[in-house]
Amino acid sequence: MGVMIKMNKEEFNKLNIFGLGNPNDAYAEYFTGNSYLNPLAKTENGISFANVTFEPGCRNNWHIHKSKSGGGQVLICVSGYGYYGEEGKKVKKLSPGDIVVIPANVKHWHGARKDSWFSHIAVEIPGEETENIWLEPVTDEEYDKLDN
Repeated sequence: MGVMIKMNKEEFNKLNIFGLGNPNDAYAEYFTGNSYLNPLAKTENGISFANVTFEPGCRNNWHIHKSKSGGGQVLICVSGYGYYGEEGKKVKKLSPGDIVVIPANVKHWHGARKDSWFSHIAVEIPGEETENIWLEPVTDEEYDKLDN
C-alpha cells in the first residue's frame, strides 16, 4: 500500500493559482462528485485553456476526444493530487508539474485522489471533425482499488 497524500480545501486554494471557478454544472452528468471550471483563454486557432478542479474522490467518466485529424488534449497538473487512466494501461498518479499528453481517439479518464483536491489546466487541441464522446463512469469498485 502506498503513502496517502492528503490536501484539504484551504491548503489547496492557497496553491491553486488559476482559481476554482464555478461549479461545472454543464458537464456534471459526466462526473462522479463535484468539479469546477475556470475558463482561462482561447487562441485565434482554437486552442482553449481551462482550469478544471476536482473535489476529493471526484473523477470524470471515461471519454474520448474524437478527431478525424489533429485534436486531443493536454493536462497540466497545477495543484493537489490526481489520477489519469487510459484504457489498457496502469492508472498514473498525478502531482503538480506533471503533464499528460492525450492523443485524439484514446479512451481515458482523470480526477482527484480520494483525500486530495486536484486541479489541472485542460488544453483542448483543435482538429478536424472533433467531438467529445462521453462514456461510462469509472465505477467505485475500479476507483477504490487505486493505491492512494
